[in-house]
Amino acid sequence: MRKRLIQIFGFLITSLGWVFVLCTMAMDYWRITQLGGQGGSFIIRVAWYWSNLWKDCFTDSTAVTNCRDFPVLWTVTPFIQGVRGLLMCGLTLGFFAVVFCFVGMECTFIGGADKTKDKLLLVGAVFHFLGGVSDISGYCLYINRIARTTFSASVGPGVLRYDLGPPIFLGLVGCFLIFLGTVLYAVTVCRVICPESTVIYAYGGGTYMAPRSRGRNLFTGYYGPSRQYGSYMGSRQSSSSKISKISKTTPTKNSERDAFV
Repeated sequence: MRKRLIQIFGFLITSLGWVFVLCTMAMDYWRITQLGGQGGSFIIRVAWYWSNLWKDCFTDSTAVTNCRDFPVLWTVTPFIQGVRGLLMCGLTLGFFAVVFCFVGMECTFIGGADKTKDKLLLVGAVFHFLGGVSDISGYCLYINRIARTTFSASVGPGVLRYDLGPPIFLGLVGCFLIFLGTVLYAVTVCRVICPESTVIYAYGGGTYMAPRSRGRNLFTGYYGPSRQYGSYMGSRQSSSSKISKISKTTPTKNSERDAFV
């Protein structure tokens, strides 16, 4: 029951993060700057320059907006092309990850046996992680370009210094949710990644914990002899060895019939 709840919570978180990243692709105000508006007691004209991944716009104090769409695909600014490609790649990987995770969850009745469903869920978690890395790389590339222009000391008089807009922060929150859901998925399938040691009951009542690597020595790396007859318990001797020693030390007594003869 706990495994199902964790998987459902991880599915909701990763899906919400994927939707956040998808919404930022169509949102405005990726970067924004304001000119004017500081004239003491006099009201002067205020202008806002903002842009997203598809157009540059200008809005004045009368709420009139004029936009210039970016030209054809091969003439767009290179860093804009890079951000578009990274986000689209991350969204594509996230879509396949959502499908794999939905099929691999324990609460769904498709996907086959439990072991197969765990493997599908693990594949979906890996896709989510790769998609989140691609998404956050796109946002970091955009932030780096804005920060280089904003904090540069040698910027020309006609270059605008932009600030970060709401879509950037929403996208970063979406990436964080994707990574958090991936961790929850990995917790539920940790047995597939790291199988537990099996307990073998040997002769004599002892127990032997089979290691993950058969007979491999931790320090030398060579294969040592395997313990088949129980575990060594300090300086205590097993019951079979005690019986054998008692049988060796006690002298054999002849029966009365042999003495009579």
